[in-house]
Amino acid sequence: MDKSIFREAMAGLGAAVNVITTNGPGGLAGCTASAVCAVTDDPPTLLVCINRASRNNAVMRENGRLCVNVLSADQRDIAMQFATKDLSIETRFASGDWDQMETGAPSLRGAVSALDCEVASVTEVGTHTVFFCEVKAARTTDALDGLIYFARGFHRVGLAAQPVAA
Repeated sequence: MDKSIFREAMAGLGAAVNVITTNGPGGLAGCTASAVCAVTDDPPTLLVCINRASRNNAVMRENGRLCVNVLSADQRDIAMQFATKDLSIETRFASGDWDQMETGAPSLRGAVSALDCEVASVTEVGTHTVFFCEVKAARTTDALDGLIYFARGFHRVGLAAQPVAA
């Protein structure tokens, strides 16, 4: 399979925009990611894919905990901060209002959801590490539009949008 054809096809797969954060013995880290999905609700588990070349990968492994912060449409700037490789971690975290839940990983106030997790297992697939994460605490905020990445750009989705006719 040609990589460019695969990437073009994946541009049609819309996904929520998330900032994945961690803190612990390995330090503070965070990055923007769209490769996140639910695995099961018993126990509540997510998978999070992080490029092995990312400096965040090793820190998340060492800390063994992370928070999946599902961004609202109004948090696009935070997504861009955490996606910019040459910004310091202090600059990245200056762009939001942060607290923590159970694991100590930073959780973003005002996000659509924050899912605070412990890493249960790790698998390597190609260029990425797949973190299987057991959710220990969660928080949601009602009445916010979401932010998705589709066709290589950010888009607002929300309750005001018209549903597709059945």
